[in-house]
Amino acid sequence: MDSALIIDKPAGMTSHDVVARVRRLLGERSVGHLGTLDPTATGVLPLLTGRLTRLAQFFSSRDKEYEGEIILGQATTTYDASGDPVGPAAAHIPAREVIEVALAAFRGEIWQQPPPYSAKKTGGRRAYALARRQQPVNLDPVRIEVSDFTLLGLEGNRLRFHVCCSTGAYVRGLAHDLGQALGVGAHLGPLRRTRSGEFTLARAVTLDHLAELAGAAGPDAAARAAAWAPYRIPATELLPEFPAVVAPPDAANRLRQGRTANLPEFSKTLTVRVFLPDGALLAIARRVAGSLFQPKIVFS
Repeated sequence: MDSALIIDKPAGMTSHDVVARVRRLLGERSVGHLGTLDPTATGVLPLLTGRLTRLAQFFSSRDKEYEGEIILGQATTTYDASGDPVGPAAAHIPAREVIEVALAAFRGEIWQQPPPYSAKKTGGRRAYALARRQQPVNLDPVRIEVSDFTLLGLEGNRLRFHVCCSTGAYVRGLAHDLGQALGVGAHLGPLRRTRSGEFTLARAVTLDHLAELAGAAGPDAAARAAAWAPYRIPATELLPEFPAVVAPPDAANRLRQGRTANLPEFSKTLTVRVFLPDGALLAIARRVAGSLFQPKIVFS
């Protein structure tokens, strides 16, 4: 079960809930996600399973894409529909042309104040824990990049949008800040993540379908693995930015022992994926000098 799996997360579940469910369905304890989704959000939630969970560190800077709705005219405490209203509702919604101008200011590199209802820590405590107790939440702004923030449609006070942003960005924060810029207040409505790094909805599977496959396959682990094969992404397809090399026997033995090994054909590459002839991932290795590579992670 050393692979990646893209779950089409349903609304109402936390990312941790999804991981726990997949652990039970796969009978695999080592399962981890590559970036949380708010419970109300749906869409792409990439998971790593088995030994490949150790690759998570290499996915931390991937950008993400979303489509959703922003409800104009009313801010909320949580910046989304789960919160309480803040202040009176706006009497009028700005024209599309005014909204387009406001959206342009959120593209590029910007500073964003994380929402008070977030998992960020302040003074050693989670921000949401303080916010729920109506205690002050002091979070430092963070630098994020928004490469696209496009208005797809406007019906009444419901603004449909597409956004592509860097890791660490809060889409509900963008919704709230847009409302502030327009002077009418706003909060995030339905949200769907369509891409996280190289993982897209095109290869995603729902938890219900996984459960159906598990039920049909029965308790046999091999049968379950075969049933889920169409949705499992092997290590050979992960981290394509790192060149792949099949290690000769002598180099493979040295890397297994945590020792440096020569990989001559990649003498100018900084990081490589090292595979065995059967396609199993052996190591992630970094060049230390010339064609000499040091394993950073060893899998077998």
